[in-house]
Amino acid sequence: MRTICLNQGPFQLSESVATIGVFDGVHAGHQLLIRMVREEARSRGLCPMVITFDRQPRQVLDPTFRPQVLTTLEEKEAIIASLGVETLVVLPFTKDLAALTARDFMQQVLRQQLHVQTLITGYDNRFGRNRAEGFDDYVRYGQELGMQVLRGDKELMADGSCAVSSSVIRQLLAEEGRVDLMPQCLTRQYQLSGQVMPGEHIGHQLGFPTANLEPLSADKLIPAPGVYAVWATLEDGQRRAAMMNIGTRPTFEGKRQTLEVNILDFEGNLYGQQVTIAFVTRLREEQRFSSPEALVAQLKEDKERVRKILV
Repeated sequence: MRTICLNQGPFQLSESVATIGVFDGVHAGHQLLIRMVREEARSRGLCPMVITFDRQPRQVLDPTFRPQVLTTLEEKEAIIASLGVETLVVLPFTKDLAALTARDFMQQVLRQQLHVQTLITGYDNRFGRNRAEGFDDYVRYGQELGMQVLRGDKELMADGSCAVSSSVIRQLLAEEGRVDLMPQCLTRQYQLSGQVMPGEHIGHQLGFPTANLEPLSADKLIPAPGVYAVWATLEDGQRRAAMMNIGTRPTFEGKRQTLEVNILDFEGNLYGQQVTIAFVTRLREEQRFSSPEALVAQLKEDKERVRKILV
């Protein structure tokens, strides 16, 4: 896959079938849309293209907004590449871009710069200044500009309650810790990468040494506090069963949220290394224990549950 940043031209582009969006998480609904792009491009003999942005648009429109992203731009690029897309275009999202009407955006960016012949929009996607216009407007503008505009289908949750969306997934993760639903929503486990940093060695004193992770991206969404069964992938490629605690360690009057990973049956020094966590299921909420001994007893139970789930 070729990745193009629009402000780093010049570049040569073929006529394409494209879709556009933030694509945070590149979830099951996004993947359905990208498959439609790929199939439509194949039938027309055109290039399949995905167009996204270098940041969350709201970051530009609201400077106080701090995003909680499901995928960093690098993660998003890797996932989209795995879906058979030929070209990924990354648009720098600026106030000037946000000020374009939908028609101007379609004409100046999609048609003139990117040579989009067919645009497939998400079932509820809106773009252009203030997102004021909708699908029927895009179809009309497309007819004026020589661009066909089609609407993609929605992907429903397994229970049929709602469509899979980035906002639904964020709520499931951040408020409920439902990492177990991610293989359905994302078609993969939710992942978080971090660097191992020195901690307070409380886990070591309790007999459960942990790697204290500092997320590589400050914008990456962290699941709800609790204890999780996870897979930990080390820098050398080892994939190890582990349990992870996200929280403030209330038994020890902690105030700051930490991410601590106890890798089963592991001995070694991981300081400074990058570890990628794949969340499997949430074992329990974080809780305050009456004593360190009570905490240790619970950790032993947690560890055995992790073994049964992962090993």
